[in-house]
Amino acid sequence: MFTKTKHLRMKNSLKIFILALFLSLSSAVTFAQVSVGLSVRIGPPPLPVYVQPPCPVDGYIWTPGYWAYNDVDGYYWVPGAWVAPPDPGYLWTPGYWGYDGGFYRFHPGYWGLHVGYYGGINYGFGYIGVGFVGGAWYGGHFRYNTAVVNVNRTVIHNTYVDRTVIRNVSNNRTSFNGPGGVHASPRPQERIAMNERHISPTSQQVSHQTMASRDRNQFASANHGKPHTTAVDRVSSRPFNQQNRTPNGGAPHRPNGFGNHGRPEQHAAPTQQNHPQPQQRGGFGQPHGQPQPQMHQPQMRQQHQPQPMQRPVQAPPQQRNVAPGYGQPRGGFGQPRGGGGGRPAGGGAHGGGHGRHG
Repeated sequence: MFTKTKHLRMKNSLKIFILALFLSLSSAVTFAQVSVGLSVRIGPPPLPVYVQPPCPVDGYIWTPGYWAYNDVDGYYWVPGAWVAPPDPGYLWTPGYWGYDGGFYRFHPGYWGLHVGYYGGINYGFGYIGVGFVGGAWYGGHFRYNTAVVNVNRTVIHNTYVDRTVIRNVSNNRTSFNGPGGVHASPRPQERIAMNERHISPTSQQVSHQTMASRDRNQFASANHGKPHTTAVDRVSSRPFNQQNRTPNGGAPHRPNGFGNHGRPEQHAAPTQQNHPQPQQRGGFGQPHGQPQPQMHQPQMRQQHQPQPMQRPVQAPPQQRNVAPGYGQPRGGFGQPRGGGGGRPAGGGAHGGGHGRHG
């Protein structure tokens, strides 16, 4: 009897072990798929033109909008948004689409101490294709370069104006790297950033993407490349049409960048919001990090107007727009960006809404 009971226990233990092994292998495969990125045969639409809402909370970082993808309805726009970084000193490296071997593959964004490689895509508002010139961390506090980004000055006073970062950047709306798109390879500083510690998108950023994937008005197949909501001031659990959002079609905000040389206009701080939680392909899917940002680089807060036309790509698409003509980043990789100090208002680990494009 004792032997039989022992035998049954061993069989049960073996079953549990096999099940645990299967689950761990399954999650490893899933993570690997997300890490490698989604592969699509049709390229993403051009980046839409939109206005950047003012930063509502001191310490929030701008995450530009981007095209994500699902297998049912194709590309959808995830609005740009101001979000809380996971910790003071961290910067956001946007995700990007790259063409490789007949497919467009999505490379997820991540948090890090330096801005890494994001395909040379000119997302605007500080993300001019290389690095980030919209601000920097000093002593645990983030300072905003209002020559490039828009902030609510009634609540944010850590600002400065550096127009030297504004170079002759071509204002194209190309949304992918590769033939027919942007031609840019990782620079030495960006390669270094790839080997640094990085943090996956926050749960709020992931939720933000999920919300976008559930809004039919965000899909290129329905909006013809002109998303209903292009940017929000921060992530919220409410539908985009109930948020402090920036609809498509507004006059682009241009802080000392593309033609407009005045300071960014001021706006009242937007209302606080909550956060949903996503799991989409061609976006964060499951948060996955990478190396991070290199800080200073010229940029403009201009946006691009969408002309979504997705191009099938068995063979590399025709040559079109080329990477923005950005100059060498000033202050770039070596600029101070970490530092102790308190975490930004809104909480470090809260994360925030996802990107906007500019």
